[in-house]
Amino acid sequence: MAASAANFYQDVDITWGDQRAKILNGGQDLNLSLDKLSGSGFQSKNQFVFGRFDMQLKLVPGNSAGTVTTFYLSSQGTEHDEIDFEFLGNVSGQPYTVHTNVYSKGNGNKEQQFRLWFDPATSFHTYSVVWNTQRIIFLVDNIPIRVFTNHEAIGVPYPNSQPMRVYCSLWNADDWATQGGRVKTDWTKAPFIASYRNFNANGCVSGSPGTSCVSETGESLNNEAWKTQALDANGRNRLRWVQQNYMIYNYCTDIQRFPQGLPPECKRSRF
Repeated sequence: MAASAANFYQDVDITWGDQRAKILNGGQDLNLSLDKLSGSGFQSKNQFVFGRFDMQLKLVPGNSAGTVTTFYLSSQGTEHDEIDFEFLGNVSGQPYTVHTNVYSKGNGNKEQQFRLWFDPATSFHTYSVVWNTQRIIFLVDNIPIRVFTNHEAIGVPYPNSQPMRVYCSLWNADDWATQGGRVKTDWTKAPFIASYRNFNANGCVSGSPGTSCVSETGESLNNEAWKTQALDANGRNRLRWVQQNYMIYNYCTDIQRFPQGLPPECKRSRF
């Protein structure tokens, strides 16, 4: 009932970067590198329709200004769906920005941004996306930081039919990533390196002629909690803690951006 990933050699394809992406330790680790010529990236071999997706990341240390490290899901085409974790670098001693967004049928504009309560460049931390028919949950070390609820009933598009791959990349975006583009990448610090490990995908694998929800591993004890996962009282308290203390931007409160009125989902419960 799930597809489980454990080895980068088996589960991903390096898609760009000309040797800047390196699988290490027998497939357990993957490092992405960025220099002035190019960044690098990889994608999952499988496409999924719903699931839980976990990745441990250690971000670029030191002066990471101008760099963007990503872990996201996306379909293809002009009306694509996408669920984003992007990590925007900063000058030494200043915190990373965690940028989240949800696209459905090509429409995004649903950004929420956060600081973290730890230094994400000194050790590995787990970043997760739960995507089911009712909601999308973004988690950091299993603490929910954001919930995007399915509000199709009031006309809000929701990703629910297009198969998505998992993508990860490290690239230069110094035209916007750090302090609105005012701080540029310091190429004397290159190469910049972000490290990935413990990729796990539990979900329905999509492929010709349709979607198969049979375990790739053949195990009968795969975790299917993601199919109905929601926040309990403890989860709601943790989400509230994160949003009150670490959220730095929420499209649902940006009245200047939406002078004709906030998007309809913003009037509904966060949970």
